[in-house]
Amino acid sequence: MYISFLFISGAEIAFIVFILVMVFGADKIPEIARGLGQGMRQIKDATNDIKNEITQTSNEHLEDFRGKEITDEVDKVKEEIEEITGAIRRRR
Repeated sequence: MYISFLFISGAEIAFIVFILVMVFGADKIPEIARGLGQGMRQIKDATNDIKNEITQTSNEHLEDFRGKEITDEVDKVKEEIEEITGAIRRRR
């Protein structure tokens, strides 16, 4: 069985686990792993919150700037592009 995690072989992973057990002890490793998992989850949640805030703010500003005329013009251009790309797709 070949394990490739960040270009580390299975023997190297086993050696790292052995060192971790020697340094921290078998009792502390689950606590450390749980703490790392919680930290990664907090980072992921914070990143998602930032993305959602940016998206929500940009959508609010776009609604302010977009008028009915601009929206209609954008829709026309989208339809024209779809017609052109549709014709190109059919020719293949």
